[in-house]
Amino acid sequence: MSSSQQHVLAVNGIELSVRVSGPEHGQPVWLLHGFPECWHSWRHQVPALVAAGFRVFVPEMRGYGRSSAPEAVQAYDLLTLCADIQQAMHAFGQQRVCIVGHDWGAPVAWHLALLEPQRVAALVTLSVPFAGRPKRPASEIMRQVHGEHFNYILYFQQPGVAEVELDADIDASLRLFMGNVGALLQPKPADARLFDGVTVPAGLPQWCSEEDFQAYRQTFAGRGFRGALNWYRNFERTWKRTEFLADAQVQQPTLFLLGDQDPVGVLEAHTLKRMPGKVADLEQHLLADCGHWIQNERPQQVNALLLDFLQRRFT
Repeated sequence: MSSSQQHVLAVNGIELSVRVSGPEHGQPVWLLHGFPECWHSWRHQVPALVAAGFRVFVPEMRGYGRSSAPEAVQAYDLLTLCADIQQAMHAFGQQRVCIVGHDWGAPVAWHLALLEPQRVAALVTLSVPFAGRPKRPASEIMRQVHGEHFNYILYFQQPGVAEVELDADIDASLRLFMGNVGALLQPKPADARLFDGVTVPAGLPQWCSEEDFQAYRQTFAGRGFRGALNWYRNFERTWKRTEFLADAQVQQPTLFLLGDQDPVGVLEAHTLKRMPGKVADLEQHLLADCGHWIQNERPQQVNALLLDFLQRRFT
């Protein structure tokens, strides 16, 4: 990771930790991490972007690391998460940026593109596609489809339940998400817990060294997963608050990357098919032999595609 400065900004009623790297007058690129990740998830992208002359902004998203983690569940709806970044961009005096988002960072990125059509000049999303506002909240659809068997997103809905299980052994929880994410989708009874019947890897995946793991661990040490889990508890609130975006289309040049082994690709197959109808200027790439943690599993390929896109569509 190239040298960076950490800024702690007072924005949107919280403190937001943002790591900033690269030349002062470089074009701003924001990298938004997902669950259960951290700023260090972008360790391979930051040096490549800096070397290409970009100024890189990597927040610890609300609920993570040194950023605030408000108690209230409703403090984590998607428009509130977007407002954290909108106000941070304003604090840095940015008029024209590229937003890059992975996993939960991707819905934030998609919605920032809709909310900030002038300021967000280019968009890159990894793993999570977009096809507009659904006709019903996603959690309602999941209850209808998965109500009779275990679904990890539905399991995350009840405040306090998943926290007890995940916080009991933060290392094991992180190893499960990193090394056996497909286990979250294996069939089991609706009243099961997350770890029931799944194998937690004893070691770390090839893409994550012990030193890297320390950064992930520190993100959750002492505070647990509550803030991060609250992102999942706002499907209904986000759906109600985004009615004004129901017919909106993403107009910015957009790059979308997905691993061919990513379970999200199966879960979101319908969204993937519909995405070109909601994203006007879309480039898509499917990365071979790649799972969900795409920017870490295939860093050189992701960097090459990212830099090529930025040099054509953003500089």
